[in-house]
Amino acid sequence: MGESVAEATIIKWVKNEGDTIEADEAIIEIATDKVDSEVPAPDAGILIKKLCEEGDVIAVGQPIAIIDTGGDDHSKKTSPQAVQEIKPAAVQVIASNGHEKTEEPEPVGAENETLQRTGASGRFYSPLVRNIAQEEGIGARELEQIQGSGLEGRVTKKDILNYIPLRKTGGKPSDESSKSESTPLVSRTIQPAMPSAAIKSPQVSVGAEDEIVEMDRMRKLIAEHMVMSKHVSPHVTSYVEADVTNIVMWRNKWKDKFEKREGEKLTFTPIFLEAVAKALKQFPLVNVSTDGQNIIRRKHINIGMATALPSGNLIVPVIKDCDQLNLLGIAKKVNDLAHRARENKLKPEDIQGGTYTLTNVGTFGNVMGTPIINQPQAAIMAVGAIRKKPAVIETPQGDFIGIRHMMFLSHAYDHRIIDGALGGTFVRKVADFLEQFDINREI
Repeated sequence: MGESVAEATIIKWVKNEGDTIEADEAIIEIATDKVDSEVPAPDAGILIKKLCEEGDVIAVGQPIAIIDTGGDDHSKKTSPQAVQEIKPAAVQVIASNGHEKTEEPEPVGAENETLQRTGASGRFYSPLVRNIAQEEGIGARELEQIQGSGLEGRVTKKDILNYIPLRKTGGKPSDESSKSESTPLVSRTIQPAMPSAAIKSPQVSVGAEDEIVEMDRMRKLIAEHMVMSKHVSPHVTSYVEADVTNIVMWRNKWKDKFEKREGEKLTFTPIFLEAVAKALKQFPLVNVSTDGQNIIRRKHINIGMATALPSGNLIVPVIKDCDQLNLLGIAKKVNDLAHRARENKLKPEDIQGGTYTLTNVGTFGNVMGTPIINQPQAAIMAVGAIRKKPAVIETPQGDFIGIRHMMFLSHAYDHRIIDGALGGTFVRKVADFLEQFDINREI
């Protein structure tokens, strides 16, 4: 569902146990902090067991249902007795060619209730990890002491398997095993590491006339993501003021013609996105992500644009390969994504794959801002309100004071991999592209 999405809420089951399902047919509706969408069946068959209920919060990668794909005849329903006969030791998936393949065990039942899904510290443990722990005689307290390498410090299968020989010898992993652990997998999902220390919230007093309003689901997940980003990345912000007079004059000349011809508005956002895309091509080390001690250089320039929703929440649809679009193409994409975002009609692919983010705080009259990096990206830029100001204008005949349209650019970046020289030079280059905008350009 996207790099920043770790879990989803089950909204509604479209299919019930015993129902026949076609491949790619929707079986469930889910909601994340980004979008609401349907989950299609990966294959045709019969839904024989639901593994979660409506309202449950499910982690990415956690099984939600068992589908029997055996045979070509899916017309008959599965009896309750047949469902009970499913062995908890392993889920057997029967492919259409008749061959069996065994997936990793998903333990269920009373014998696995000793270890809870959530430990005393609030850390989640998958069924597989709990099953291995019980087989090895690892109790809940000992399980809490194992250092996890997964999302939010979760213990993975590899973590607990590495721990088992160490608890017997009291030793540490060898250099060879440590190196193999740090070797990146090409296909794995990059997840920013969360700090192991628990963050304590301050005590809040509530007055007699105060109103308590519970955060909605989207706001809760946004809050978690923002706190995570600030703890993962040391943020540094560089500022540049740009003279965008040519852009303002050009837009004033074209906006009415554009709206009459295309049936939609021409905003400043496409121009800003074009300048950022050009700068990212010149400075590819800003278009990166961090995975532990590895730097991932992104091949595509996919720029997210932060969009405020009527609910007050925020969503970041992504313009894929922005550097390959002309100004008209970017304008069309911006208007389409912004419209569908406000109508809650974005698809999961519309918010995936972003490599850099632009947010326009000037929309709300703000002069500048200090944006928080959208993990796992390494940087984000905020553009402020355009204001008329007196400025020094340099000409061959000498300097003089004139009224110019000025705008601040704020560039926040991850200081682990982007130093001040690169971060500052990048935002200066974006400003240069804006100041050099051709006033005679057509669209």
